[in-house]
Amino acid sequence: MTTRSEPEQGRPDPGLDAIMSERRHLIILAYRLPGSPAEAEDAVQETCTRWYAMSRRQQDAIEPPGAWLTTVASRICLNLLGSARHEPGERPTWANGSPSRSPTT
Repeated sequence: MTTRSEPEQGRPDPGLDAIMSERRHLIILAYRLPGSPAEAEDAVQETCTRWYAMSRRQQDAIEPPGAWLTTVASRICLNLLGSARHEPGERPTWANGSPSRSPTT
């Protein structure tokens, strides 16, 4: 069985090393933003999913990968926080096509 961490070329996957070395930092960051362990894990999982959705060439072009992973995890958490401000089924004002902000934001 071939895994992503052991590609055919025999080169180790630098992305896996970056993810594993940054995982604790990402979890701590993600926990501090939404404040939920489950949401922190979800954010880190989504970050990893986005990393592996890129081609190997795209991954290799990112230097340093830890900064990219931190940025993506932060943005995912901020999106979670933004969507939590709205009631279920309610569309945020920016989703209605209006560039204006609501008075509460």
